[in-house]
Amino acid sequence: MIAAAKMRRAQQRVLASRPYANKLVEFLGDLVARQSAGETSNLHPLMEVREPSNIGVILVTPDRGLCGGLNANLIRAATRLSADQTAPVSWVSVGRKGRDFLTRNGREVKTEFTGLGDSPTPIDTAAIATVALENFSAGVVDRVYLVFPEFVSVAIQRPVVQQLLPIQPPETASEDGTPLPSDFEYEPDAETVLGSLLPRYVEMLVHQAVLENIASEQTARMVAMRNATESAEEMIADLTLVYNKARQEAITTELLDLVGGVAALEASS
Repeated sequence: MIAAAKMRRAQQRVLASRPYANKLVEFLGDLVARQSAGETSNLHPLMEVREPSNIGVILVTPDRGLCGGLNANLIRAATRLSADQTAPVSWVSVGRKGRDFLTRNGREVKTEFTGLGDSPTPIDTAAIATVALENFSAGVVDRVYLVFPEFVSVAIQRPVVQQLLPIQPPETASEDGTPLPSDFEYEPDAETVLGSLLPRYVEMLVHQAVLENIASEQTARMVAMRNATESAEEMIADLTLVYNKARQEAITTELLDLVGGVAALEASS
C-alpha cells in the first residue's frame, strides 16, 4: 500500500516533466537544423565527436531493494554496455544498489550520488550533470552514456542506454535532408541560444532519468510486494490445509485407540 501511494506520486512527477523535456528536444532539433543551414557557424564543444579513449557511464539505480528484477536488469544492461567498449570505462553511480555492485566487482567509481529521496528537484540532480559536463569538457572522458530504467507501465520498466555526451540532437530534417521550417525566433541569435541550451539539455536528461528511476522503482516494488503477499496467502492456505489434515488424522487415530481399548476391555470381561 505504501509503494502504491508513492508510485502514484512518482508517476505524476515523471509524466508532468515529459512535456517540458519534449519541448526542449524540439528546440534543440530546430537550433541544430539552423546550424546545418548556416544560421550558426561554430560547432559547440558539447557536440564535438572525438575518438573515444575513455568512456564514462552514469548508472542510475534505486537506493533500496525489494523491487523485483529492476536492479538486476539495470546492472545487466550496464555490464553489457561496458563489455562492448574497447576503451577504459569509468563510472558515476546514482543509487546505492549500483554503487554496491560496482564496488564489489572492482569497477572504477569516480563519483557516487545516493539519498536523493523520492522527490528530487532539478537542483538536486544538477550536480550529476555537472560532473559529466566537466569531465567531457576537460577531456577526461570522450563519451558519456546514461543507463536508467524507463517507466513504461505498471508491468514494464525498461532499461535504457542513452548517449549523453557528445550530444546527439534529434533529427528535424525532411526525407531529402533539408531542415524543416519552424516558427521559432531566437534572441540575440540562434548560436547564443544553442550555447546556453545545451548544458540545460544535459541537466534535463539526467533529471528525467532520475524521475524515471523513481517511478520505475516504486512501481516494481508495488508489484513485487503484491506478488509476495499473494504467494504468502497461498502458502498460508496450503499449510492450513496440511495442518487440518494432520489434526484430523491425529483425532481419528485417538478415537480408534479409544474404541479399540473399550472393545478389548469388553472382550476380557
